[in-house]
Amino acid sequence: MNHDMSCSRARPAAARILLATAALAAGSLTGCQVDVGGQTLPSAYYLQDDIQYFPAGPEFKLSREAAAQKAYKKELAADTSAGPIR
Repeated sequence: MNHDMSCSRARPAAARILLATAALAAGSLTGCQVDVGGQTLPSAYYLQDDIQYFPAGPEFKLSREAAAQKAYKKELAADTSAGPIR
Protein backbone atom coordinates (compact mmCIF):
# COMPACT_ATOMS: atom_id res chain seq x y z
CA MET A 1 0.00 0.00 0.00
CA ASN A 2 2.86 2.33 0.75
CA HIS A 3 4.41 1.48 -2.62
CA ASP A 4 1.33 2.75 -4.53
CA MET A 5 1.51 6.10 -2.76
CA SER A 6 5.13 6.75 -3.78
CA CYS A 7 4.39 5.88 -7.44
CA SER A 8 1.43 8.24 -7.55
CA ARG A 9 3.67 11.08 -6.32
CA ALA A 10 6.45 10.26 -8.79
CA ARG A 11 4.17 10.40 -11.82
CA PRO A 12 3.11 14.06 -11.43
CA ALA A 13 6.72 15.11 -10.81
CA ALA A 14 7.88 13.26 -13.92
CA ALA A 15 5.02 14.76 -15.89
CA ARG A 16 5.99 18.26 -14.75
CA ILE A 17 9.61 17.70 -15.71
CA LEU A 18 8.55 16.33 -19.09
CA LEU A 19 6.22 19.28 -19.65
CA ALA A 20 8.91 21.80 -18.68
CA THR A 21 11.40 20.10 -21.01
CA ALA A 22 8.90 20.15 -23.88
CA ALA A 23 8.13 23.83 -23.28
CA LEU A 24 11.83 24.68 -23.21
CA ALA A 25 12.45 22.72 -26.40
CA ALA A 26 9.52 24.41 -28.17
CA GLY A 27 10.73 27.81 -27.05
CA SER A 28 14.25 27.21 -28.26
CA LEU A 29 13.10 25.92 -31.66
CA THR A 30 11.02 28.97 -32.47
CA GLY A 31 12.94 32.00 -33.63
CA CYS A 32 12.08 35.31 -32.10
CA GLN A 33 13.71 38.66 -31.56
CA VAL A 34 15.29 39.27 -28.20
CA ASP A 35 16.41 42.44 -26.48
CA VAL A 36 19.83 42.09 -24.84
CA GLY A 37 21.57 45.09 -23.36
CA GLY A 38 19.55 47.55 -25.43
CA GLN A 39 20.23 45.71 -28.69
CA THR A 40 17.47 44.02 -30.64
CA LEU A 41 18.97 40.80 -31.91
CA PRO A 42 17.35 38.91 -34.81
CA SER A 43 15.91 35.46 -34.67
CA ALA A 44 18.06 32.48 -35.53
CA TYR A 45 16.23 32.17 -38.85
CA TYR A 46 16.69 35.69 -40.21
CA LEU A 47 18.70 34.40 -43.18
CA GLN A 48 15.76 32.31 -44.37
CA ASP A 49 13.20 35.13 -44.02
CA ASP A 50 11.50 36.50 -47.11
CA ILE A 51 12.82 39.90 -48.09
CA GLN A 52 10.19 42.58 -48.55
CA TYR A 53 11.27 45.28 -50.94
CA PHE A 54 9.39 48.54 -51.16
CA PRO A 55 10.66 50.73 -54.02
CA ALA A 56 11.41 54.33 -53.23
CA GLY A 57 8.61 56.73 -54.03
CA PRO A 58 8.90 60.24 -55.30
CA GLU A 59 10.71 62.74 -53.11
CA PHE A 60 7.89 65.26 -53.44
CA LYS A 61 4.76 63.50 -52.23
CA LEU A 62 2.25 66.03 -53.58
CA SER A 63 3.21 65.99 -57.25
CA ARG A 64 -0.38 65.54 -58.51
CA GLU A 65 -1.65 68.37 -56.35
CA ALA A 66 1.17 70.66 -57.53
CA ALA A 67 0.42 69.80 -61.17
CA ALA A 68 -3.28 70.57 -60.63
CA GLN A 69 -2.45 73.94 -59.05
CA LYS A 70 -0.08 74.78 -61.89
CA ALA A 71 -2.73 73.88 -64.48
CA TYR A 72 -5.30 75.99 -62.62
CA LYS A 73 -2.97 79.00 -62.51
CA LYS A 74 -2.20 78.58 -66.22
CA GLU A 75 -5.91 78.39 -67.03
CA LEU A 76 -6.62 81.43 -64.86
CA ALA A 77 -3.86 83.41 -66.54
CA ALA A 78 -5.19 82.44 -69.99
CA ASP A 79 -8.69 83.60 -69.04
CA THR A 80 -7.54 86.98 -67.73
CA SER A 81 -5.21 87.66 -70.67
CA ALA A 82 -7.98 87.11 -73.21
CA GLY A 83 -9.70 90.21 -71.93
CA PRO A 84 -13.23 90.84 -70.73
CA ILE A 85 -16.11 89.01 -72.29
CA ARG A 86 -18.32 91.34 -74.45
